[in-house]
Amino acid sequence: MVRARWNNIVIAESDDTVVVEGNHYFPADSLVAEHFRPATTTSVCGWKGTAHYYDVVVDGDVNADAAWYYPEPKSEARQIANRVAFWKGVTVE
Repeated sequence: MVRARWNNIVIAESDDTVVVEGNHYFPADSLVAEHFRPATTTSVCGWKGTAHYYDVVVDGDVNADAAWYYPEPKSEARQIANRVAFWKGVTVE
């Protein structure tokens, strides 16, 4: 089982992650919904498409833009559709 933690709280866990460029992409339904809120940030990857972000929130602490996903990934990245990855201090183990 792969787990994502921030502030010592599990925010996602799954035995079905997809690793792309060293990042585990978790199924969207494996996230603990109460710890996520939509952010307004986007970024563009040439081969994956446009990424959108979530803020991770634990006990009132906010880790802005700490999770990202591709709502409409390009065909080369279709394996990460409906999946979320982490950075900015989120530990994946």
